[in-house]
Amino acid sequence: MNKTKCKQDFSKMRKGSGIYFFGFIGAAIYYISTATSFWNGVLGFFKALVWPAFVVYEALKFLGM
Repeated sequence: MNKTKCKQDFSKMRKGSGIYFFGFIGAAIYYISTATSFWNGVLGFFKALVWPAFVVYEALKFLGM
């Protein structure tokens, strides 16, 4: 693979990583702040790791697909 092509692909990937990181922080704050117990807070942390899956699921459900 071309070295320049690899650098371009990596630079595009970093932009999405920043968006995911801020989404993770926001989701973690939301889920942990609404937790009613310690274990619900732990579950909230793990939900924050996979928040994009929840977004895609709800979007597809809204669109009726």
